[in-house]
Amino acid sequence: MTSSTIFSGVSPIPLAAAAPGGNSPLTLRDMLFFLRMRWLWVLATTFAFLAMAGTYVLTAEPTFVASTQLVIVPQVSGSEAQRAFAEDAFIEGQLEIARSSDVVGGTVRALGLDTDPDFVDQTPSLQDRAKNWLMGISSEPDTESQEAAGTGPREAQPHAEDERIQDRAIATLLNMIGIRRVGSSTIIEISAAASTPQRAVDIADMLARQYIQKNIAMKANASRQYSEWLERFVSEQQRGLAEAASALASFTSNPRDQFKLAELQSATDARRSLYENTLNQLTEARQRITYPVSDATIVSRATLPLSKARPRSTLIIAFAAAVGLGVGLALAMIRHVGDRRIIRPHQIAEASGLPFVTLLATSRKTHLPARFLPAGTGSSSTAAYPVIPGMAELSATVVGLRRKRRVVIGIVAVDPGSGASTIACELAVLSSRSGAHTLLIDAAAQRSSLSKSIAPHSSTGLVDVLDNGELIQTAALPLTSTLKFLPLGKVEAVTPAIRLSSRRTQLSFADLKKEFDAIFIDISAFSASPDANAIAPELDGVLVVTSHGRTSIDDTLRVIDTLRNVGAEILGAVINHAPERMHS
Repeated sequence: MTSSTIFSGVSPIPLAAAAPGGNSPLTLRDMLFFLRMRWLWVLATTFAFLAMAGTYVLTAEPTFVASTQLVIVPQVSGSEAQRAFAEDAFIEGQLEIARSSDVVGGTVRALGLDTDPDFVDQTPSLQDRAKNWLMGISSEPDTESQEAAGTGPREAQPHAEDERIQDRAIATLLNMIGIRRVGSSTIIEISAAASTPQRAVDIADMLARQYIQKNIAMKANASRQYSEWLERFVSEQQRGLAEAASALASFTSNPRDQFKLAELQSATDARRSLYENTLNQLTEARQRITYPVSDATIVSRATLPLSKARPRSTLIIAFAAAVGLGVGLALAMIRHVGDRRIIRPHQIAEASGLPFVTLLATSRKTHLPARFLPAGTGSSSTAAYPVIPGMAELSATVVGLRRKRRVVIGIVAVDPGSGASTIACELAVLSSRSGAHTLLIDAAAQRSSLSKSIAPHSSTGLVDVLDNGELIQTAALPLTSTLKFLPLGKVEAVTPAIRLSSRRTQLSFADLKKEFDAIFIDISAFSASPDANAIAPELDGVLVVTSHGRTSIDDTLRVIDTLRNVGAEILGAVINHAPERMHS
């Protein structure tokens, strides 16, 4: 097979032969079709993610952030490059000091955060549990090790319990603060997050004050140590100066060597100058201890935040929409690739090599009685009823097959409910309206919908004609001047289709061809009855009917292969119940 033709709606679509590798390039038409078929998956997944994000935004406790800024004056000296390097190192050191447990612990004690449930809650949050699980750390205390060490819950000392609570509050506060350098300046920013705006302001300001106090205490401690060293050094210099003065005085009372006298005088002056300088430095060090000055100064105190910082509703909703859209597309593609239902004509045409595949948009409910008046009323009964989209093209194809002497055509559905009976009736009506003498035969023993709809009270039918061929004249009901209908009749043990396959009946398709230009036979669904396998080889051709979005492509190919194996000629396939949009 080199090419196929697929009828869709009102215009035929040429179907090129499949590529040797079996893979066709992805086109814009394919992508648009995918979106039309799977848009509900994408929409539902996106909506689910948006619902989760909205629930989180509405239920999450809001967090407010306040910031305090300080300017640091580094006490560095040296060349320009040396000062820049030393300044960066000094500021980085100050940042670490601001994050130290002394500063944070002082803030906890000053604000009483160790009694705040937000900081000492014993129940870990869901996020903490997930983090601990991922890190392989249990969120529960190791009671066995505590009991072995004699510090179990029953024997815990009040002091140890207070320390544990304070440590928990410090660890919680460390996770709620942020300290950074503003650009390349000497300004640092201390940010604090809390559940209320005022608490965030209090924490930020207290952290800044505790940091300044820590800085002052460190400088005072350094000055104290320097002062102690200077005191020892001054004592040593004082003793040295006294010894030098004594030696000078002894030599001056009995001078014998003027050079020696000058040397002693110079040593005494140097000792006196060093002593005085050291004494001045000691005085300055004692002043720094008494009146310490911090390297940092608050330049901007924290102000009440006007809006919450977290959760960021807009960002969360946008992220959820993006993730939901991506996951929805992924799920839709997985479903689309794994979906074996028939949704496009080329699925059958490429896999089975059929000459044509037709799309029909029709209701699952048949309205056969409304299309026919009592027998013998003339052709006006079929003059004005709506033609199913795609049926005209299918009828034209069948007319073309009739020119190739494909007169007796069977219509068989893969599964019950696919509308094979309706299609057989439509083809018979359109054939008769074209002027061809047409016979419609109901051979669907499992579900004779045509006989129940068109001739529910008929006394004879196909079953009787098989025993007596002369009854064809009375059993075939004239619906119009060019259309007759042969109902099923009363089926007993063996179905008419199987009896026709034996070629031992009074009914001959060769004789019927002499009287009728077109003969359409409604056959029971393949999955419900073996009639199709029995009668299909006796027919000029078979049309296989599937249901859009319900019939499996695997089942359809199995039916086609089975019918071909028994010697039937598959003329084409019909995809019934297709959406109207596929005919545009």
